[in-house]
Amino acid sequence: MKKALLLLIFLSSVSLTAQDTYIKEIKNYQYKENLKFNDKNTSPLTAKDLRKFSALSFYKIDRKYKIVAKLVKEKNPVIFAMPTTTERKPLYIKYGTLFFTLDGKQQQLNIYQNKDLGRNPMYRDYLFLPFTDKTSGNGSYGGGRYIDVLTTDEKTDGTINIDFNKAYNPYCAYSDRYSCPITPKENHISVEVKAGVKAYK
Repeated sequence: MKKALLLLIFLSSVSLTAQDTYIKEIKNYQYKENLKFNDKNTSPLTAKDLRKFSALSFYKIDRKYKIVAKLVKEKNPVIFAMPTTTERKPLYIKYGTLFFTLDGKQQQLNIYQNKDLGRNPMYRDYLFLPFTDKTSGNGSYGGGRYIDVLTTDEKTDGTINIDFNKAYNPYCAYSDRYSCPITPKENHISVEVKAGVKAYK
């Protein structure tokens, strides 16, 4: 009985440590985002907004939004021009489809790969995940948010980690001088995703 209790305490402390480590990871991510936004050389903000900017507003960090999704890769991906907020039409392929459960409901999102960025070794492993959810226009940016995913995060069992705590706004949310991909209508999550960055005020 005593051994079982000690084991339970140990497992609880391990879990707590893992949770603390994860929270520190996301806080570090948020800190770096705020540094980027406060630097005039990297900030998407207008000069006027930058002068009064202090920090981005994020939803509370919640580990439930770090999910494991089943990734079904596209067998014969076709290059297409993705619509943006301007006349620019970057070239993408549909890399695959993600299947996962959030708040007890099945979800499905397409994930893409930018063929132009793919020529740059620095971004060769980057995948693009745009999405909208029930908070879009009601707490988060109405045009949807993005998540960067790496092909190197794919697992041998056909799954991949998706962390909505790292969801960010397209730069169009901060200034109309940017050209941003428009989130496809089919990439909608049927529940609220209270994670990542909130709408910019």
